[in-house]
Amino acid sequence: MDTQSTRTATPQSDEITREVVDLMANLVALFHREYEEAAAARSLTGAQAKVLALLRRGPMPMRQIAQTLSCEPSNITGIVDRLEARGFVTREADRQDRRVKLVAATGTGATASEELRESLNFAREPLAALGHDERAVLRDLLRRMLTGAADPGA
Repeated sequence: MDTQSTRTATPQSDEITREVVDLMANLVALFHREYEEAAAARSLTGAQAKVLALLRRGPMPMRQIAQTLSCEPSNITGIVDRLEARGFVTREADRQDRRVKLVAATGTGATASEELRESLNFAREPLAALGHDERAVLRDLLRRMLTGAADPGA
């Protein structure tokens, strides 16, 4: 018997994997479209909304924001300038290294970010069609996928 014929398909060529990748791409496109629309409804760009969303974790150095969003630090400077002018963020010196500027959401910025997050409806109905246990399994699988992607050597 040929060993090639007894092997299972690798994840890259597996039909189910291809379909899952296509479905995830469609889901991401739908999310981005609704996210941009929700941001625009609040007179924010998508990038500004993403910065505010990151700041829900707490104050963050501008370099870390740039790395997380995979963009140039100079782009973050412009985004933060515009958010600061609208009263959504402040810049403050890091207590441990005064050369580092931390960006923090103001109360207004945190409220705008939370309102934007609450306005995103695209996944609520499809997720509501799943039972609690199914949503937990989906969450756990997505976490596992993201952990594996973050640590390719694992």
